[in-house]
Amino acid sequence: MSGHSAELPGTVRVVLVKAGRTKIRYPARLLSDDGERLTVRAPWAGEGTRDFGFVRFEPGDVFTEHYWRHRWYAVKEVRAADGTLKGWYCDITRPAVLGGGELTVEDLDLDLWRSADGRQVLRLDEDEFAESGLAARDPQAAAQALAALDALELLARRGDFEALIAD
Repeated sequence: MSGHSAELPGTVRVVLVKAGRTKIRYPARLLSDDGERLTVRAPWAGEGTRDFGFVRFEPGDVFTEHYWRHRWYAVKEVRAADGTLKGWYCDITRPAVLGGGELTVEDLDLDLWRSADGRQVLRLDEDEFAESGLAARDPQAAAQALAALDALELLARRGDFEALIAD
């Protein structure tokens, strides 16, 4: 890490924006900021348990979240309260912006899940992405989003996924 660590404020508020509105806002501990990638850790910020079928996010889960200033995704390592790795949930987003104690990320609907053992790699919410109208409204952003999803899926299937977030 570069000299940014001395400037870490301790906590930031992660603000996830979707379709121009704040979807969720939650406090997280800022673990690192190397000028390109920011890493934060936070408990599951949702209400109660969310069962996706392929994974359950529940109170006590801990998310170590990696955001980039020039990449179109965020990678979130999900662990159960006992430390067991559940897997990685990836949001396709515009590049992250940190300012005023807030880490703001615009969610572009597409997601990817990779199970802890790497056997399950799922592309998610492609229907929501198509319905969002982003391709017509901002074709360049839509192309970046799809390219980001393809790149993450390739890494997840090749087994290179952990290297993406390794220091």
